[in-house]
Order: sequence, then structure tokens, then C-alpha cells
Amino acid sequence: MQYQPYERTTNYYETDQMGIIHHSNYIRYMEEARTDYLNQMGLPYKSIEEQGILIPVLSVSCDYRSSVRYGDTVSISVCTTRFNGIKLDLAYEIRDKKSNELRAKGTTSHCFLDKSFHPIQLKKTHPSLYEDLMKSLPQPDSDPTP
Repeated sequence: MQYQPYERTTNYYETDQMGIIHHSNYIRYMEEARTDYLNQMGLPYKSIEEQGILIPVLSVSCDYRSSVRYGDTVSISVCTTRFNGIKLDLAYEIRDKKSNELRAKGTTSHCFLDKSFHPIQLKKTHPSLYEDLMKSLPQPDSDPTP
């Protein structure tokens, strides 16, 4: 399935003293894009959490390439790079919507926990969710980057 990039116009309160979007906001943008990505799969966070599943962030990285400024609209592509039923890794590309210039690249790593914060194996505990997430893995002949 082809997933549509998440688009977002920046806000003034996200800027630093130089009028540039503060670096911490890129992490928020990736979270918003991840939520949208799951929604496009038919897996809204709320429904996942209602099944007693938590998806914490284990790690996050962001490589900044060029500045995003107040009023810019960015397009954020997300793709699954690894999923084994216990952990999920995603990659992100944040691009300027008008010029398509790469602004940042990032990754996040997640695991699946029950409400007692114990790791779960989705293949055993939630097989339909496992199958839906397996569909997001890149095909063998495709490039796993967004």
C-alpha cells in the first residue's frame, strides 16, 4: 500500500529567536506523521490503546539538513524499516512542500507493551494487528526509505 505523506504548516510559537523552527519540534512532527501513518493503515492509536497495547518510543534520531521557518509547509514521509512483532522501526523524511528540499531525516524505534509495561509478542497476543503491521514492511525489491 502507498501511504500519503503527512503535511503540516509551521506555527510561530515553534520558532526560536532566529525565526527558525526549534529543533525539538521536528521530533513532534515525526510523532504527528507516525500517528497519521497508522491511521492510514486503519490502526489509529486510540484503537490500539483500547486493546491494552502501549507503543513507547525506545529511541529517536534526527539529522537536520536545512532550516524550516515559520509559515513553511512540510511534507513528512514515513515508512516501516523493521517489524518483528515485538519491535517496530520507522524512518522519516521531512521535506519542504514547495521545493521538495530535504529538511531533515529521522528514525524512531518502538516496542509493544501491555498495560503492566511488559513486552508482548503481537503475533501471539494480537495476530490481526501483527498482520496489519506486517503489510507495512517494504517489499523485497523496494527501497525501505520514505
